[in-house]
Amino acid sequence: MTLPELYRLFQSCGAVTTDSRNCPQGSMFIALKGESFNGNAFAAKALESGCSYAVVDDPACVVKGDERYVLTDDGLQTLQLLANHHRRSLGTRVIGITGTNGKTTTKELIAAVLSQSNHVLYTQGNLNNHIGVPITLLGLRPEHDLAVVEMGANHPGEIKRLCEIAEPDCGLITNVGKAHLEGFGSFEGVIRAKGELYDFLRTRKDAVLFLHRDNEYLTRMARGLTPITYGSQPELYVSGHMTGNSPYLRFDWKAAEDPAAHTVTTRLIGSYNLPNALAAVAVGRYFGVDSALIDKALAEYTPRNNRSQLCRTAANTLIVDAYNANPTSMMAALENFRGMEASDKFAILGDMRELGADGMAEHRKIVDYLRDCRFERICLVGEQFAAVGGDFETYPNVEALIDELKRRQPKGHTVLIKGSNGMKLNQVIDCL
Repeated sequence: MTLPELYRLFQSCGAVTTDSRNCPQGSMFIALKGESFNGNAFAAKALESGCSYAVVDDPACVVKGDERYVLTDDGLQTLQLLANHHRRSLGTRVIGITGTNGKTTTKELIAAVLSQSNHVLYTQGNLNNHIGVPITLLGLRPEHDLAVVEMGANHPGEIKRLCEIAEPDCGLITNVGKAHLEGFGSFEGVIRAKGELYDFLRTRKDAVLFLHRDNEYLTRMARGLTPITYGSQPELYVSGHMTGNSPYLRFDWKAAEDPAAHTVTTRLIGSYNLPNALAAVAVGRYFGVDSALIDKALAEYTPRNNRSQLCRTAANTLIVDAYNANPTSMMAALENFRGMEASDKFAILGDMRELGADGMAEHRKIVDYLRDCRFERICLVGEQFAAVGGDFETYPNVEALIDELKRRQPKGHTVLIKGSNGMKLNQVIDCL
């Protein structure tokens, strides 16, 4: 079956699923394979559950004479080609977002701002990889004015491939930092990999780049491109500075061509979220969103999923930032926590994963910084922190920490909870 023929089937279905446990009536099931699963084995179940067609790449799974089965050479490649064909057919303007830290928050803020006066499709959750991006794009409908697509990567070449699928007209890199060093090989490898978004934009006529001008790495990477700039300098397209951070980020901003000044009090924790908010302002201004609506969207946005969330319990005030961690985001969180106006500060930190040979040295840098922070209490969780954090309380895993928290039942603290998602630090919330 040719791609145009498959696309006509998709149009008759209107939706795609890769999960046989979630089969909307009339949708198209595309079987994917991984190290521990083979979607071909669930094609029949998907059809029984309501799918109109099942796209498979294993001939043994095709029921002879049943025209609902569509055989292809590679299920994943078919998903990606179908998504790209759909994106091209509709011609919706696509904004691609990547970066080491803050890309999900920035995506959410930009979507909130643009949605004030546009019909916007945007990445749900963390569907930002080689499967999630095409699934997002296949959700595009003619009524969408814009699409905001998050792109994640932990190996070279992945952003390049996601750009080939999504073909973004606009792009934004939040920052570059020390994350996934195991996959990228070095910090320089991170820069090259994230820069694949800029490389793609260079090939697109009339492409638009949104650039955080305060970031020296991004500024160097963007040479040869004419960007829409945001940051602290008053001559930029959008400029702004923090005016408060205890506990929520408050900032002022103004546009270069507009003398009016704006003040926004967000529901975000962390001064490190200022560039993310300014990015949303810049994108909103560029696409014609009224300034008052931009302010409204940023003030009303509430973070979710353990990202820079403030949670007040009966016993403590929690700053939950436990969705992910790397040396750059960990240091930013600690610097922000150190500067906050709060009493009885208590830091619970978990290991930073996927750092490869640099892991021990990066954990040691965090421990060295902690010695100057003078927090009332510090608990370190995980093997790498345990190996270098002898000055502080260390726990091999979150279960051991929970046992101690249940025993001592801390009260009256402001608690920072930060670590890689795999450390499961979100489990300590109920104990606090």
